[in-house]
Amino acid sequence: MTASPDSSPEAAPAGHQTFVAAMQTAQTWLAAWEAGELSDEVLADRVGELVAGLDGARGFFVVALTGEAPLLDRLPEPLLLELRRNGPLVVDLTARNLAMSTAMALQHGRSGDAEQQAASLRVQGRCRELLRQLEPGAVKARLEPLLAAAAGTAAADAPDGAFLERWGYDAEQRQAIAEAIEAVAEG
Repeated sequence: MTASPDSSPEAAPAGHQTFVAAMQTAQTWLAAWEAGELSDEVLADRVGELVAGLDGARGFFVVALTGEAPLLDRLPEPLLLELRRNGPLVVDLTARNLAMSTAMALQHGRSGDAEQQAASLRVQGRCRELLRQLEPGAVKARLEPLLAAAAGTAAADAPDGAFLERWGYDAEQRQAIAEAIEAVAEG
């Protein structure tokens, strides 16, 4: 079944879609928004429903952060309000994407892949700017433990330490992550 801007690829409510279905839904909606077929307000309402669940939020952010659509480069006010309304989940995913894109930008630079490095830096910039616009208290509360983990000052069993370990980030990548986190506050 193909999805029109008025429907989603699955019958499930937007916030309860699978990760893949949420990516497809987000792509459809962003294309319709870019074509002027969806207003900022309608897109915001739909994205608000999508990011209410973990898989929906993950799917949306994969598309919005990595894609060519300029949505997060010129974030409409109604969408920002919806993202703020879904606070902790949106902040957490954006913080993790900031860390991952930062580490990957460094890795791509090491391997000489300028195109992928530029793509990772674009994601990093989008995450940084979005975090600056989300609820400051929630952002601070989320970034502090991630910064401690990246700087090596977190407890050994801290969730963010496990997150960085799981992805195998080395000392230079962790330093870059710490700098990217500090850059959020500097803006």
